[in-house]
Amino acid sequence: MTRPPLTVRQVMAAEVVTVAPDTPLDVAIGLMNLYRIGALVVVRPDRSAAGVFTDRDLLRRVAVAPAGWQERPVSEWMTADPHTIGPEVGWEEALATLERFRVRHLPVVENGKVIGIISPRVLVSRREEYLNRVVEERTRALRQANEHLLGRDAELTYNMRAAARFQTRLLLPPRPPDWPELRWGTHYAPLNHLGGDYYDTALPAPDHLGVLIADASGHSIAAMMVAILSRTAFTDAAARTPRPGEVLAAMNTRLLALADDRFVTAFYGVLDRRTRVFTYAVAGHPPPLRFEARTGEVRPLTGQGFLLGIMPEEVYRERQVQLEPGDRLLFYTDGLIEARNEIGETYDAARLTAAFRAHAAEPADEVVAALVADHRRFCGAQPLGDDVTVVAMEVGMTRGMTNDE
Repeated sequence: MTRPPLTVRQVMAAEVVTVAPDTPLDVAIGLMNLYRIGALVVVRPDRSAAGVFTDRDLLRRVAVAPAGWQERPVSEWMTADPHTIGPEVGWEEALATLERFRVRHLPVVENGKVIGIISPRVLVSRREEYLNRVVEERTRALRQANEHLLGRDAELTYNMRAAARFQTRLLLPPRPPDWPELRWGTHYAPLNHLGGDYYDTALPAPDHLGVLIADASGHSIAAMMVAILSRTAFTDAAARTPRPGEVLAAMNTRLLALADDRFVTAFYGVLDRRTRVFTYAVAGHPPPLRFEARTGEVRPLTGQGFLLGIMPEEVYRERQVQLEPGDRLLFYTDGLIEARNEIGETYDAARLTAAFRAHAAEPADEVVAALVADHRRFCGAQPLGDDVTVVAMEVGMTRGMTNDE
């Protein structure tokens, strides 16, 4: 808060020493010596200013004064009818008045009565005291505000971490289904405590495993809430059908009514355990990569489909690929390929494809670890600008025809 301008009332010497006009000079001088002051205000009975007696008045007359001058009344040596100043005058104007009248003392008068006195020395010293008090008050206020902010920050950090733990338990599966022919690797790194990325699995039918990766727009709490809505819609839809296109369409319809102006990108695929046919549909999400063990090639699982939560009645067309033992699928969010290094280059899909090809023959968890390490080397000291999620699925030999076998 801005303080009002400093006034004469705030800096004047309120303990002004006054004497009556008939006070003997030796008494007046004795008071000046006693209080170690350079001026007295001479006041009438009604406390109005009759004059000012200063050390200069004394020095100007004492050298030529006749014997017995000490007993003369102070009214004979004082400066009569002095200039005065009001208590509400600003500090700077008061100093200018002293300079304009070429005087060292001004009585402060309110309602015709003397209530104080100012001088350059008083003005400067009192202003310094005042400014010191202002600094102390503001320092104290800043310290209190800082302590309050630190407390709020600690509380917010605690709540954000608690929400992050809640999000992790709610959005991320504890582990993929325990199918012996599949091995997994995962990496989840939200930009802040809370993020919009998530992945999930579903068992829509016997011997069918659904794998979803999704990215809600934005960051922090808003993105997390949209991700929770999306995940709830997915859980409900994936339990009713093994068709990926139908699941994405149901999620889209649910999010149209709930997500306001936000959207979700998603990729959802369902693996038939008996045939290793992987059927998938895409909703504006970066295409996962498939490593073909037989040829050593890495190809994207391309598809078309609009973002979830934007377009009513959107149809999500399905595609299929035949997986073979040794194949790997790599699912990821756009935070991985859109990350930049210190000179502004993006990690991009081509760089990811090359890194995946170099490590694809390794176990799924090692594939993810190698890709994350390569990504970090590329970005260097440049901070990430988005959540990053990576999931690798390694396909082995089918151990049985059903989950119970």
